[in-house]
Amino acid sequence: MGSTAPKLPNPAALSDFPFNVFVRLLADGDVRATAAQRGSFRRFTDLGDPLADDVVAMIAAMPPRLGRAMFETAVERGIDAVPDPPPELVAFFAQVDDQPYWLDYDKLALAARVSMRTGLVGIGLALPGLALTGGYLAAKADKPLVGTGDLHRMAPRRLNETATWYIDVTSPGGLRRFAPGFTGTLRVRLMHAQVRAAMHRRADWDYDNWDAPINQVQLAGTLMLFSLANLAGCQAMGMRFSDRERDAVYHFWRYVGILMGVHPELVPTCEADTWRLFWLEADTEFAPDEDSARLAAALHDRREDGWQTEAARAYLSAYSRLMLGRSNADRLGLADNKPLQAAVVATAAVNRVFDYHRVVPGMTRLAEEMGQRARRGFIARGLKASGGDRSYRRHDSLTE
Repeated sequence: MGSTAPKLPNPAALSDFPFNVFVRLLADGDVRATAAQRGSFRRFTDLGDPLADDVVAMIAAMPPRLGRAMFETAVERGIDAVPDPPPELVAFFAQVDDQPYWLDYDKLALAARVSMRTGLVGIGLALPGLALTGGYLAAKADKPLVGTGDLHRMAPRRLNETATWYIDVTSPGGLRRFAPGFTGTLRVRLMHAQVRAAMHRRADWDYDNWDAPINQVQLAGTLMLFSLANLAGCQAMGMRFSDRERDAVYHFWRYVGILMGVHPELVPTCEADTWRLFWLEADTEFAPDEDSARLAAALHDRREDGWQTEAARAYLSAYSRLMLGRSNADRLGLADNKPLQAAVVATAAVNRVFDYHRVVPGMTRLAEEMGQRARRGFIARGLKASGGDRSYRRHDSLTE
């Protein structure tokens, strides 16, 4: 028997507070990878989403709007509703309509209720302040985002579109076949493929330094942000989740990953897998640059929306700084506002004290309903103000 391969040292991104504490206290054991595991992971940086990429190529080869119309018919009514569907469309919908043997609808339902309960903490802090802002640390994944023009105008639209999709997905029954969460996920997947095709056509795309655009490693990293980062971000604000609830959440995002086109070899099956994925993402992807700072500024530093919005964004920046740590926050250019950071800590303490849903009968269900109402109202206002589009049709010009 050969000796066990040595583990790699922790990357710089995980050496500073608070990430070093998160990994030590929250992860299950040693999540570091070996050199061979790192190499296996890195081979997915050259792979996109073949099934969705084929659909985009199919749409581009057809008369304008015809291919998209066929895709939309299959999304809303099923592939059998499309007369003489092209083989690319058949293959795509064969994959998304296939239900894995491990899929547990009771766990999906529980995970949706957990997400509802996070309310404004989840949708207003953890999603933008940790998941999205933390995602900007991955500079290679940022490159398609900075090529879209006015970042300050696009940032709130992207945020509200992402949050709307997230609420659709995590609402009760959101992943049933024709529910808004399921159909929205298919549209997001097509949008990713449209942007990927456009980036491949760019003469200045730097494959040596940026890898393939919107590749499998980046798709898996995005999936991780919606599961691990959102849970951790809510926990930091005083919320508590049982082992059963956490297991359901990771099961939920495993299925979303399959629908989103993440390679099955990369989709985490549980929380322990997700922490290992987090380590690899930090080791290979977390290298913020000037584009990372520009994206963070577009999300956090808007000044034209009135004092209430400015105050909310300042609070969000304080939260992000606490969650990402001083070094990462400095790289992203986040403001260092000590009084607001103290306010965030105080809010978390109050939330922890008043988290009574485990001991008062009926409080869990009430918290779920109130959280769902709050987050739907919050995002409805944001989507209306930013002009977001749940169909993502503005990306059709990239392929037609």
